[in-house]
Amino acid sequence: MTRALPLIVLIIAGAAWGATQPLAKTAVSEGYRHFGILFWQMGIGAVVLGLICILRGTGMRFTRRDMTLYLVLALIGSVLPGIASYSAAIHLPSGVLSILLSSIPMIAFPIALLFGLERFRWRRLAGLSLGFTGICLLILPEASLPASVPVIWVFIALISSFFYAMESSVVARWGLGGLDPVQTLCGASLVGTLITLPLALATGQFIDPRGPWGAPDAAIVGSSLLHAGAYVAYVWLVGRAGPVFTVQISYFVTLFGVTWAMIFLNESYSPYFWAALAVMLAGLALVQPRPKAVLVPAAQPGHTEPS
Repeated sequence: MTRALPLIVLIIAGAAWGATQPLAKTAVSEGYRHFGILFWQMGIGAVVLGLICILRGTGMRFTRRDMTLYLVLALIGSVLPGIASYSAAIHLPSGVLSILLSSIPMIAFPIALLFGLERFRWRRLAGLSLGFTGICLLILPEASLPASVPVIWVFIALISSFFYAMESSVVARWGLGGLDPVQTLCGASLVGTLITLPLALATGQFIDPRGPWGAPDAAIVGSSLLHAGAYVAYVWLVGRAGPVFTVQISYFVTLFGVTWAMIFLNESYSPYFWAALAVMLAGLALVQPRPKAVLVPAAQPGHTEPS
């Protein structure tokens, strides 16, 4: 049982992270929009992760350098990709959003080359090409997406993938300044909460927590708790089984995201979708990031994501 425990935790964490995609679809289903959702999502995450830091005895740190790091990661790892993700979630099926998440390592490869973090590798270029092929299978055939969905929303969803890929390159290039990943995500969530509160109020997107509560409210809370729990499991796995083993969670996030969408949202897909899924997973296998470049392996909209 002890040998099997890391694999069990890997699968459970992947299933939890995968569930955040249909929950994101549910969160926007009745009119809630990005700033309101992001405020509560990051606020709940900050509270949960802050309590974990206290229980671990690590506390938090708020030097000028730390605050700069929190601000940068809040913007490129949460707020900006969250705007794109939740806007796209209004229009795209949840399963498509899950597939597009697997494009992050592929987009991260050319960014890492520009940052001088990677040397050119034909294997990773092949993975990038497969990722591009998978996206083409989603948007080019007339039967790939539902007829009512404009293709532009696929590209808007990919904006979030670009920011997530940029975020992990920033982490790989400049590091965390001695902070551990839980502290870093907690600090970024705190700063993100402060950024999104006035934006939610100014745009009329603030979500009143007094109710009445419905499925979107439960989805916001559920996705926030699932993300925090899965993230802590991920950090535990890195320490227990190593980053090379743990980064394989990306496959489970995509596969479970599609599975949960089929079960709970009754989504069905064309053959082009399944072909795109197979091609994207093959591309993901070729462009898996170097272990040191990983901050977190997968995330719901509005949270940090790796290369």
